[in-house]
Amino acid sequence: MTAVSPIGKLPADLKEPDMSKMLQSISPIDGSVFAERPTVSSSEAKAAVERAAMAQKSWAERPLAERIELVRAGVARVGAMNDDIVPELAWMMGRPVRYGGEFGGFNERASYMADIAEEALKPIVVEDSDQFERRIEREPHGVVLVIAPWNYPYMTAINTVAPALIAGNTVLLKHSTQTLLVGERMARAFVEAGVPEGVFQNIFLDHETTSELIAAKSFGFVNFTGSVGGGRAIERAAAGTFTNIGLELGGKDPGYVMEDANLDAAVETLIDGAMFNSGQCCCGIERIYVTASLYDAFVEKSVAIVSGYTLGNPLDETTTLGPMAHRRFAAEVRAQCREAIDQGANAHIDPALFPQDDGGAYLMPQILTNVTHDMRVMRDETFGPLIGIMSVDSDEEAVALMNDSEFGLTASLWTQDVDRAASIGRRLQTGTIFMNRADYLDPGLCWTGCKNTGRGGALSIIGFQNLTRPKSYHLRKVL
Repeated sequence: MTAVSPIGKLPADLKEPDMSKMLQSISPIDGSVFAERPTVSSSEAKAAVERAAMAQKSWAERPLAERIELVRAGVARVGAMNDDIVPELAWMMGRPVRYGGEFGGFNERASYMADIAEEALKPIVVEDSDQFERRIEREPHGVVLVIAPWNYPYMTAINTVAPALIAGNTVLLKHSTQTLLVGERMARAFVEAGVPEGVFQNIFLDHETTSELIAAKSFGFVNFTGSVGGGRAIERAAAGTFTNIGLELGGKDPGYVMEDANLDAAVETLIDGAMFNSGQCCCGIERIYVTASLYDAFVEKSVAIVSGYTLGNPLDETTTLGPMAHRRFAAEVRAQCREAIDQGANAHIDPALFPQDDGGAYLMPQILTNVTHDMRVMRDETFGPLIGIMSVDSDEEAVALMNDSEFGLTASLWTQDVDRAASIGRRLQTGTIFMNRADYLDPGLCWTGCKNTGRGGALSIIGFQNLTRPKSYHLRKVL
């Protein structure tokens, strides 16, 4: 598929090679270099950390209400940029412009954390008598490093940036190379809104310098969203430093449709959860289990929905499915699909419906049946528009299959019986249980995972607890 490059953008293979210290965002639209920025040197990185550390004390001393209002103003300033952000995201990671960007979720999450901040951060008073004052207060960690991913670059970053700043930390944001301009925009917006420059900084780091800073105990807290391998690298760098770490890593989120489910709603929600953003969602649906009595109808309705998608240039308003963010991501999805078919899986989506599939970043969606857990497509993270659907005969079988994964982020249960869903949920090894919805991050609940999905928790009151440390006061008033 061809598309016109922005003015001044050259195809990646025509750029003069100097990649050792240059980060490049390669657009999935046409393979051009959409943006590039030089990484900072080790000394420049250390200077940025020092600026953040120097700014942190005075920032934390500001009244909580003032920090909250400045964060709200920064969020609003990002919203004012949305007309520029939406096409910019399409160029950097391929999401169709018709979906309007991420500001709705970005604003919802930041606003909720601002709304609960006073309650979440207030002291826990154990005793306030004539004899003693005993309380637990929350103190910021200091400098927080946020390493954000490309798939939802604004929403994933704000999960930590907003509560970290509100709690009195300063923030360094290292964003994915694929979405190179996001951190720049966020930091600029917050500074323009009145947040001091040293309090929130965007920084372009290579992996070596990032590890060096973590190993040097530069940060009180490090939040990383990305691959399992990336999470392991963060833990290795932090080994022995006792740095607080939050990790959201891989996922292989299941959906389970029971015999009393609203079938149309289940199909619509689960298939959207599997295919939206070209399947590149942290909590996207990656495998579906359907009770035998509904299985054939579920597959038929799913095929009808996916067959109606329009794959194409994300800048076109008629496009419902854009390219994957990078051709190497699409190559992994194609490999999983091909291997499954070679092992006996049945493919249901006709390639003739998607002539735009170019063997590169533009990838047609696919639904597979006759799949098993011997296939990588039902075990490994796919992170693309490919879903396997299996028939099951009982809750016990469904639970065993849903738990048969190295990951645990969310699970989506479809039934009219709340007690049944809760009972099944207690048996599942995962971070969040959904009933009759999927692929949503509720800022009022802790966003967390287990197994190889990582550790820690973002958002909710628990998010504030993880971005601060407790300090106890035992004050004896009378001797």
